[in-house]
Amino acid sequence: MSTLRIDIWSDVVCPWCYIGKRRLESALARFEHADEVELHWHSFQLDPSHPKGHREPSFDTLAKKIGAPLAQIRQMTQQVTDLAAAEGLTYALDKAISVNTIDAHRMSHLAAEHGLGGQMHERLLSAHLVEGEIVDDPDTLVRLAAELGIPEDESRRVLSGDAYADAVQADIREARGLGITGVPFFVLNRAYGVSGAQPADTFLSALRTAREQAVTTR
Repeated sequence: MSTLRIDIWSDVVCPWCYIGKRRLESALARFEHADEVELHWHSFQLDPSHPKGHREPSFDTLAKKIGAPLAQIRQMTQQVTDLAAAEGLTYALDKAISVNTIDAHRMSHLAAEHGLGGQMHERLLSAHLVEGEIVDDPDTLVRLAAELGIPEDESRRVLSGDAYADAVQADIREARGLGITGVPFFVLNRAYGVSGAQPADTFLSALRTAREQAVTTR
């Protein structure tokens, strides 16, 4: 039985979420009881108001959102790109396309039914942030899921209806109930919250504290 449950809220178009994922993985690689850890991924939408079907270069979306010139956006995103590179990630944010992520999250829930929730989330983060894939495109989502072994007809059936939409909204409601307003957000053993893409050392310290607490309260 696992001693340590980690619930993670994340969006597949979130540059900080991928960095946070890598830093957590770095901490787990150094954690003495990593074999006792169980990860549970949860949906979160950074911009649920983004119109479904509307696609726009992420730089343009950001420029409008914060009212900054494109040159400033490039400078800001370069800093994030450099931090990602330190974690072994090769961002291409100039190629990223802003979309509504509801369908991508529905696919993650389908993947979770196959025991592949974490792998699907990883694949979608890479698709959007590294490869410039359009992660609301049904054919793209079907192809990415198929890479993990999820049958294409099953994926198409999910995307043609509203399967798992309730599960996505339940994740978002739970986040709201916990006071989570931004991602990534990590909850260890339903007791310790870690907000943002913290350094690996911070995650490691939280992991050790949470496990110690779990063992002493058994």
